[in-house]
Amino acid sequence: MKKLQKTWEEIMKVVFFLCGMVAIVMVVLIAGYVTIAGLPAIIEIGPIEFLFGTVWNSTAKEPEFGILPFILTSIWGTVGALIIGVPVGILTALFLSKIASPRVAGILRPAVELMAAVPSVIYGLAGMMVLVPFLMNLFGLKSGTCLLAAMLVLSMMVLPTIISVSETALNAVPEEYEQASLALGATKIETIFKVSLPAAKSGIAAGVVLGIGRAVGETMAVMMVAGNVANMPGLFKSVTFLTTAVAKEMSYASGLQREALFSIALVLLVFIMIINGVLNFIVKRKDG
Repeated sequence: MKKLQKTWEEIMKVVFFLCGMVAIVMVVLIAGYVTIAGLPAIIEIGPIEFLFGTVWNSTAKEPEFGILPFILTSIWGTVGALIIGVPVGILTALFLSKIASPRVAGILRPAVELMAAVPSVIYGLAGMMVLVPFLMNLFGLKSGTCLLAAMLVLSMMVLPTIISVSETALNAVPEEYEQASLALGATKIETIFKVSLPAAKSGIAAGVVLGIGRAVGETMAVMMVAGNVANMPGLFKSVTFLTTAVAKEMSYASGLQREALFSIALVLLVFIMIINGVLNFIVKRKDG
C-alpha cells in the first residue's frame, strides 16, 4: 500500500512539473515567434525611426512607420487608468475586508466578481454609447472618442482584479496585528491604514501589477472609445494604443506593413515585461 502511494506521489510530481513546464514553454514560444517576426521590420525601417518617429502612415505611397504616438498613448492611458482605478480598488477592498457587514459584503463581492466576467466588448459598448456622448457634451468636444474616455473605461476594467487580489491579501493579515493595535489605543480606521494596509502591501502590489497587465493589453474596449487616430497623446484627442494599432490593420496588412505590426507587438511585449520586472523588483526590495 505504501509503495503504491509513493508511486502515485512520484507520478503526480511529474505531472505538476510537466504542467509548469508547459506554461514556461508557451511563453518562450510566443516571445520567440514575436521576436523573429518583428525584428526584420525594425531593422529595415531603422530602430530610431521606428521607435521615435511621430508619423504612422502605413498605407501611403511612401509609408512611414513611427510608433512613438502609440507608445506614449499606451503609457499615458495606463497611468491614467491606474491613477483612477488603484485608489478606488484599494479602498473598496478595505471596505469589503474590514468595514462592511457580512450582509453588505455578500452583496458587493458577487458584483465585483461579475465585473470581472463582463466581456471587454461590453465595456467598450457602454463607453461608446454612454461615456463618449457624456464627455462630448460636458467639455464641448467635436468627438468624445479620446484618451480620457479610454482612461475611464480602462480604470473600470482594472477594478475587479485590484479589488479581488487586494481583499485576499487583507484577509490574510493576522488578526493579532489588528488586535494589538486596537489594544494600544488606535482607532479602527488608524489600524486599517497603519497596520492592515502596510501588512498586505505585497498582495496589493500583485493586484496592481495584474491590473497594469489588463490595462496595457486591452484592445477591443479601447478601440471603441479612443478614436483610433495616430495622434500624439492628448487628453481630449483621438488616439491609438499599441494594441489597437495592431488590431485595426492586421486584417488587410501585407509586406512591410504586416511585419511592422509584428514589430509593434514585440515592442508591446517588451514594454509589459519591463513594467512587470520593475514593479516586482520594487516590491521585493521593500519586502527585503
